[in-house]
Amino acid sequence: MNDRGFSRLLAENVAPKAGRGSWHGGPTVVGALRGVSAPQALWRPAPDRKCIWELALHIAYWHHTITQRLRGGERAPFPRSPANWPAVPDRPDAAAWRRDCALVRAMHLEVAATVRAVPVSWYGRRPAGNRKWTFGETILGAAQHEAYHTGQIQLLKRLSKDRE
Repeated sequence: MNDRGFSRLLAENVAPKAGRGSWHGGPTVVGALRGVSAPQALWRPAPDRKCIWELALHIAYWHHTITQRLRGGERAPFPRSPANWPAVPDRPDAAAWRRDCALVRAMHLEVAATVRAVPVSWYGRRPAGNRKWTFGETILGAAQHEAYHTGQIQLLKRLSKDRE
């Protein structure tokens, strides 16, 4: 596989082409949120457990953070707060849910575009200001992180429907 093919492979693990699906057989976070209502997004399987809405925003935050790390330069703040686990409403709010789903979609597309722009020759290097993870490790981590939390979202969707 040449460098361009390898770069495309990593980018597609972060954001597969429409209709192709993820390597793990499940949807991306954007696909997993399709059809989820605001009440379903706020449902918790037990007190003090995460809900779909929180998981979706957490994924969006990390896509934003990873985009910033890969691009370098001055970092823009995440548009929701607190940043890593943004607050969600206490009661279902369909308009707020649509806005947050749009934010998740935007961050997902942004990280995918950023990953595609990283030259393969940089994969072994560390982004400016990051002493721990290389570009390649960061990109793989983005795909793994999304797959992990999207799996949680899929499980919460199933559990919330089973209780209806």
